Amino acid sequence: MLLLLSVRYGANQNSDATVFNSFFHYDSSNVDQRIIRDIRLPRVIGAMLIGAALAVSGGLMQSVTKNPMADSGLLGINAGAAFMLTLCFTFFPKMSTLNTTVFSVIGAGIAASLVFSISSMKKSQMSPTILVLSGMAISAFFTAISEGIALVAHLKQDLAFWHFGGVSAVSWAQLYRLGPWIIIGLIVVMFMASNLNLLTLSDDTIKSLGKNTMAIRLISLICVVVLSGISVSLVGAVAFVGLIIPHIAKFLVGTNNKKVIPMTIILGADLTVLADLIARTINPPNETPFGIIISLVGVPFFIYLARKDSSQI
Repeated sequence: MLLLLSVRYGANQNSDATVFNSFFHYDSSNVDQRIIRDIRLPRVIGAMLIGAALAVSGGLMQSVTKNPMADSGLLGINAGAAFMLTLCFTFFPKMSTLNTTVFSVIGAGIAASLVFSISSMKKSQMSPTILVLSGMAISAFFTAISEGIALVAHLKQDLAFWHFGGVSAVSWAQLYRLGPWIIIGLIVVMFMASNLNLLTLSDDTIKSLGKNTMAIRLISLICVVVLSGISVSLVGAVAFVGLIIPHIAKFLVGTNNKKVIPMTIILGADLTVLADLIARTINPPNETPFGIIISLVGVPFFIYLARKDSSQI
């Protein structure tokens, strides 16, 4: 339903017949049908994939760290990816989509390594408080450098919209190259559901069951880095999707990851598609970055979680 609404509504509203014909009786000479097929449909599919990827990344972070406040945006991973992309846009403006995505994933990996290294520097088991604070510090650090580079290179205005997040620039070419990697990452996470359930137990209990906690966490973090890096390269630094959605999914279906992960994928896709629809229709013909729409929900939710269980932050 959201997909149909998203391809129908925007700066201009299309009839049901136009939407139907754009799918089943496509006429390339019809401007409205071309807008639906070449602009709205790829951005909606992109929003679905990105929403699912970010939501699952947040769920993985929360499982691995046992911290309900964990999210790739809050812990600096998205900022690390955005920093590398800023370097690419500044010094290699003609770099291909695939190469910029590789650098984005590398940036996400560097940020994740820094956050977890700082968090576990003095303790064998990282503190949730130190983890969140380390993530915020790393995020602020990379964001400040990115802003400085953009300002010096006169890219501030060009990067501003991208930093707030948006799917307006998503194309079929990008989806063909990057979409399969997101889908593969989501499938890998779904196959890991049983092992992710084990992370709720103590490390000693998991080892007694013959499971390798380090391997489970490492694979999970690799999935987080890849999914987050690809997402940032496509739509920018969007936060709070990975914070909000896993909690809603657990509220609806319980804590079993075999049910939570599929529900997280669905709800994450729904949230970003809905946010994009609102962003396109709230002030036509101008477009509001959909990251702002999500933040309007995410910030109060973050405060709610902080007040609900302050011991976890």
